Amino acid sequence: MNSELHHLIQMINQISDNNLHHGNNAQAADKVATHLKKFWARSMKQQIIDYAGSDGSELTDVSKLAVARLIELRQAG
Repeated sequence: MNSELHHLIQMINQISDNNLHHGNNAQAADKVATHLKKFWARSMKQQIIDYAGSDGSELTDVSKLAVARLIELRQAG
């Protein structure tokens, strides 16, 4: 794993942890996905989506849900 990907994993997990107060995991994941869509570069989003699809073992449960939601948002337009 390269250092950039490792940093992205740390960031998404931290963002997820910071959004746990929004209720349940699904609600927190929605907030995280919205944040990623707004503020992360396309290349960053693609790297985390690729990682979640190939391994994802270092992602928290909320982070995994957020990536799945991000994929849904991308497909919706």
